[in-house]
Amino acid sequence: MISPKSIEEVISTARIEEVVDDFVNLKRRGSNFTGLCPFHDEKTPSFAVSPAKGIYKCFGCGKGGTALNFIMEHESMSYTEAIRYLANKYKIELEERSISQEDVEARQLSDSLYILNDFARQYYEDQLFNTDEGKSIGLSYFKERGYLESTIKSFGLGYAGGGKDDFTRKALQKQYKPEHLKLLGLTTKNDADFFRSRVMFSIHNLSGKVVAMAGRIMSQDKNQPKYINSPESEIYVKHKVLYGLYHAKASIRKEDECILVEGYTDVITLHQGGIQNVVASSGTALNKEQVKLIRRFTQNIKLIYDGDPAGINAALRGLDIILEEDMNIRLVLLPDREDPDSFFKKSGTEKFKSFLKENEKDFILFKADYLLQFAGNDPIKRVEVFKEIIQSIAKVADHMKRYTYINLCSNLMKMDEQILVAEVSKVMQHNQKARRIQENRDRIRAGKDALPDHITSSEGHEPGIVSMVSTQVRLSGDEYQERDLVRILICGGDKPYAHDNEITIGEYLISNIEDSLESFENKTYAAIFKYAMKVMSEKHIVKPNDFVNHPDAEISILAVDFMSSPYTLAKWEEKNIFLQTQKQPEENFQRDAYQAIMRFKLRKIARIIEQTQKNLESDQGMDEDEKKIELRVLIQMQKERNEIARMLNNVILQ
Repeated sequence: MISPKSIEEVISTARIEEVVDDFVNLKRRGSNFTGLCPFHDEKTPSFAVSPAKGIYKCFGCGKGGTALNFIMEHESMSYTEAIRYLANKYKIELEERSISQEDVEARQLSDSLYILNDFARQYYEDQLFNTDEGKSIGLSYFKERGYLESTIKSFGLGYAGGGKDDFTRKALQKQYKPEHLKLLGLTTKNDADFFRSRVMFSIHNLSGKVVAMAGRIMSQDKNQPKYINSPESEIYVKHKVLYGLYHAKASIRKEDECILVEGYTDVITLHQGGIQNVVASSGTALNKEQVKLIRRFTQNIKLIYDGDPAGINAALRGLDIILEEDMNIRLVLLPDREDPDSFFKKSGTEKFKSFLKENEKDFILFKADYLLQFAGNDPIKRVEVFKEIIQSIAKVADHMKRYTYINLCSNLMKMDEQILVAEVSKVMQHNQKARRIQENRDRIRAGKDALPDHITSSEGHEPGIVSMVSTQVRLSGDEYQERDLVRILICGGDKPYAHDNEITIGEYLISNIEDSLESFENKTYAAIFKYAMKVMSEKHIVKPNDFVNHPDAEISILAVDFMSSPYTLAKWEEKNIFLQTQKQPEENFQRDAYQAIMRFKLRKIARIIEQTQKNLESDQGMDEDEKKIELRVLIQMQKERNEIARMLNNVILQ
C-alpha cells in the first residue's frame, strides 16, 4: 500500500499542463492551454487545461478532472497505477511496503502483463549483450546497422536465442504464470519459446510501457516469415499503436510535424541520426486510430515511401484516412530501391533533411498527377481518375482547403471548376447521409432513439448540419439555489468573505444554511456541504482541490464542471481599460455568496408562506389561538420576504 503522505506529495507535485502535454499537443491561450481532446473525435479544439486550477475540461465530450484523473482515464490505469506513473514522472520515492510475488500476481491482469513484458525485454537485452550467440549474431547485426549501445537500450532491442524453451523456463522460475506467457504470445501452446533465433524489437505504448514484441529472423530460411509479432492482448491492440511514438512525441510537438515510415529500423536509424519526429505503423496498413494518435501532437504529417510502384500504392492507400482526420499531408518518394534506413546512411542528416524539403509534395496533387499519367489519354481511365480524386477532395473537412484543392485540380485535370464543385458536393451529401444512417443504427443498437434527419452527432459537419451537445443541468424546486450555493462553496470557499479575513466564504455559507441541510432537495449537494464542514473542522479552510480530488467521482466531476468555463475573459486592463461598476469575476465571490444566501432564504420563506396560507385556507380544525399564531407567522414571513426582495431589487407580486 502507498502511504497517504506519498499520495498527497504526488498529487500536489503533479502539474496538470506537464502531464497532459505528454499526450496532447497543447497551445497557450491566455493563462490556459487548449488542444484536441484525446477522449473523443474532434477537429476544433474544445479541450482546455487550467494550470492555475490544476484541472482539464473538454467542453465537447464533458470529460474533466485532475492530472491523476487524466492518467487514469487516458492510460486505462487504476488509481494506484496512476499514482505510480506520476511518482515516476516526477522522481518521487513512494513510501510503501515491499511488493512480493503474491502482490504482483494479485494485481489486475493488465498490470501483470506489463510486468511480464518488461521482464521479457530485460531477458532479450541480457541475451544480446551477455551471451556468445547474442553477441555474435544479434549485436553484430545491430552494430552493422550503426546502432549505438545507448540507442539499443533506449529502444529495448535484444536477441532471442535458438534454444527451444530457454526463455519460458526462465520466466517460470521467476514464477510468472504460464497462462500469461501464452496470452502475450511469448510461449506457444506447446510450452516452447515463440521467439527463437531472432533479433528483438520492443513495442511501447504512449507512456513507455512495453506492450508487445517483434522478432526479425536471422537465418536465410525462406519458409519462415521475416518478422513475427506478439498477438493482440488486453494491453496490445495493433491498430492503436505506432512504433516509436513514445520516443518521438516530444520532437513531433517541437517540429510540429510527424514523419511516417514503414519499418522499425527506419525509425531507429533516423532517430539516432537526429531526425526524431518519426514513427512507423508497426507492419500494418495505416488506419484511423493511428492517425488520431498523431493528431494529438500535430496536424502535419509527412509520409516517406519507396519510389517504386509498391511504395506509391502503399502511400495512396493511406491518403483518404488521413484526409478524414483533417491532417495536412505531404509525401516524399525516395529514389528507386532505397528505403529511409539505407538512404539516410548514404546521405547523412543534413542531406537527408534537404532531400525531404526539396522533394515533398502535396498529397492530393501528387495523387491527381500520378493517376493522370497512368491513365494517359484513355477517356474511360481519366473519368475513373476524376471520380477517385473527387472522393478524396470530399473527405477534406476544412472548406477553405477543399476549395483550394478544387481550384488546383480543375486546372490539373482541365475540367470546369463548377463541375468539380457540384460533384464534390454530391459525394459529401452521400457521405453525410451514410454517416447519419450508421450513427442511427449504432444508437438503436445501444437502445437510444434515432436522431432526426437534420441532426448528426458527428464531428466535422457541414454548414446546415447541426451538432448538438448538451451539458445543461435541468433543475427544479430548490435545486437551482442549492446548486449555486455549492458552486460558490467549491470555487470560492477559501476566499475571505470580509476584508479583515476573519471569516471565509465557506464559513459564511455554512453558518447560514447549516440548519437547512437536511431539507436539501439534492442530497449530493447536502453531502458536499457536510464534507466541507468536516474538512473545515480539521484545517479551517476548504479549497477547490479538496472537491476536485474527492474520492466520490460524482463530486469530483461536479467540481471540475464548476471550475471550468469555455470562455476566456478579455484582458482589457492591459489596454488601460478597467471595470467601473463591478469587480473582476474571480473577485465577486463575496457578492455572489451574499446574493445566493438571500435567494436561498427567499425561496425557503416563500415555501413557508405558501404552506401557511394553505393551512389557514383549509382550516384543518385549528382553534382561534392556533389561527392567530399561523397568521403572525405569515405576516412575519411576508415582512422578511419583502425585505430580502428589496435588498435583491426583486419585485414581489402580492
